Amino acid sequence: MPESDEDYVQYSEEDLEAHNVGGSKGGRSGASGRGTRSQGGRPGARGSGVKRAGGFEVSRTWEALEEGADGTITGALEGLMEAGKRKRLQKDTTPLQRGIIRHLIVVMDLSEAMMEKDLRPTRHLLTIRYMVEFVREYFEQNPISQLGILGMRDGLAVRVSDMSGNPEEHVAALQVLREQEPKGHPSLQNALDMARAALFHAPSHGTREVLIIFGAIYTVDPGDISDTIKSLVAARITCTLIGLAAEVAICRTLVTRTNPSLNPQAAYSVALDELHYRELLMAATTPPPIAPSQAAAQHAEDDTGGTLLQMAFPSLTLSPPNQPSLCACHGTPTREGYLCPRCSSKACSLPTECRVCGMTLILSTHLARSYHHLFPLKNWVEVSWADVRSQSPHQSMCFGCQTHFPTIPKDKDKNKGKEIERPATSATEKSGSNNATALYQAQHTGAVALLSDNARATNVVKESTAQKGGGTMANGISESGRYMCTSCGTHFCIDCDLFCHDQAHNCPGCLSKGSADEAEAEAEREVAMGDGPSADDLEINRQILELLVGSLGAGQ
Repeated sequence: MPESDEDYVQYSEEDLEAHNVGGSKGGRSGASGRGTRSQGGRPGARGSGVKRAGGFEVSRTWEALEEGADGTITGALEGLMEAGKRKRLQKDTTPLQRGIIRHLIVVMDLSEAMMEKDLRPTRHLLTIRYMVEFVREYFEQNPISQLGILGMRDGLAVRVSDMSGNPEEHVAALQVLREQEPKGHPSLQNALDMARAALFHAPSHGTREVLIIFGAIYTVDPGDISDTIKSLVAARITCTLIGLAAEVAICRTLVTRTNPSLNPQAAYSVALDELHYRELLMAATTPPPIAPSQAAAQHAEDDTGGTLLQMAFPSLTLSPPNQPSLCACHGTPTREGYLCPRCSSKACSLPTECRVCGMTLILSTHLARSYHHLFPLKNWVEVSWADVRSQSPHQSMCFGCQTHFPTIPKDKDKNKGKEIERPATSATEKSGSNNATALYQAQHTGAVALLSDNARATNVVKESTAQKGGGTMANGISESGRYMCTSCGTHFCIDCDLFCHDQAHNCPGCLSKGSADEAEAEAEREVAMGDGPSADDLEINRQILELLVGSLGAGQ
């Protein structure tokens, strides 16, 4: 019977001594008890556990954490958190042509391969949990888009939820899958055929996308899948794929032929762990860029005779308590709803398409939120202590949340010409500056914590030796806890940096500066045209204001 890597072999004390021919001086080597693993198991004592079965290297990430000046690892942990936030912000902000009206079909693997427990608790349950988060984030980033969910089970393609713009319908359909156990084999061809049929009636002004979550390393197809790939290319359907087991050749062929504008490495990736899996899935919420050839074919296929799209912006209406009406989308009696301006049919929620006349019904906020993909907010740059002293020494608080920045160090070593950074103890007493101060102390006590390229906290904490502004600055992390907008020169903290890039998609400094400039220009225009107050009137108003202020001060 062949030995297994996990077979347990019982040895006696005599056997251990007889087989210990090359041990250390202290006695037995490689075993500390009566039993040991067979050949191929975990060799060596516990202290030397840097290799596991199969020769895989194991890194002890906790040993790389260093204590700060206060004897804790709070500074290193804060550095890890800030580095993770900054990595999410270091994205390409080049304006590209993207489809803001998306039609996406998500194909989930519901075969027996999803019962594996390499992703805790299982691939199936973890995928459902991540899909619920994906649906909500997808409609948050693409409010005027559509989504549908399919599954692969028992060699067939099953429909989980229809194409719609209501996230609650998809979430309810995903919750039902928790009670169904995955079984059978996956069929990639059947799933692609059903996805192509679901996207057949998608309008030409929107994108047609398929996202596949593939947990198996094989597919059971009834025919030639190459013909299906050709039909997808002819229908201008782009496919992206997330693998949970290993890379499959036919999947690589699928994404390469259907994605002319994406890098094949970005269109097909294999998840390494739970965090990496979530990152790959959430990356699909950003619309993919449209290739010039695809845009030309899209324009040629457009049968509207122009580049404009008709949309309606209905208002919420409420019927009397005893007079509910039927909605056109579900046929259920409701009091609240949105009436189509063209045919006066009722819709439950927005965005949607009118079931009677086909008019696109959205809110103005939906349209405004969709344009941030076309004009992304530029990445903010780190600010060194030298830049703070020379450019903006009076900005002591974050412009967004009014959190106090760490105290600017002023002590210098005149002999060496280098600055001596003193701990910002005064900033730690302020309630709003805990994160920035902890990061400052961590950086200047040798515990600068960085995440690796995949932004996982399990990676080894590294030191950065790049010199900038006379002090040590970690890659992507500001030594002063400040991040500056290159357009308006305003300083922000890391939390406001993350919020503005992920949620607001606008710079508060640029908006406030633009409003002030517009108000000043409007006042100058009114004075020049004679519409506003003259210079004499402004001087009289100023003198009256000074008298009022003086009288109030004397009265107190």
